[in-house]
Amino acid sequence: MSYQKPENGLLTCCVRVASTVLLLTGMGAADATNLNFLNDTPMSYIKKPDMDSIKVALTDVLNTKKDGETTQWTNEGTGNGVKIDAAMTPESTSQEGGKTCRMVKVVLLAKGQSMDLHPKFCGTGRTDWALQKR
Repeated sequence: MSYQKPENGLLTCCVRVASTVLLLTGMGAADATNLNFLNDTPMSYIKKPDMDSIKVALTDVLNTKKDGETTQWTNEGTGNGVKIDAAMTPESTSQEGGKTCRMVKVVLLAKGQSMDLHPKFCGTGRTDWALQKR
């Protein structure tokens, strides 16, 4: 079975979230505004191999899972010393302008902390899913 690399939509989503979290956690001003809780969010532990693995799993969820059907993911085998788990569940599917759009609930867990994300992806085929801005 061969895997075609998805376009940058999934990567862009994950990079935006990770960049925001890393920016906030790395800022000296974060200490002054009590944003230290962001230091221990699951996103702060995700490394590139984790991101690559979760993109593959999320693409599979978007392509094959029914609304309400949860898929479990773990970063086992990515080389990260911090165990990260995720549950990905399509919440709704709709048709918008010739594209299929899916809302997905993603719950990340790491070091006793959880983070809920609810991205929306739209696409016309199996590999062109793109994060939709809100």
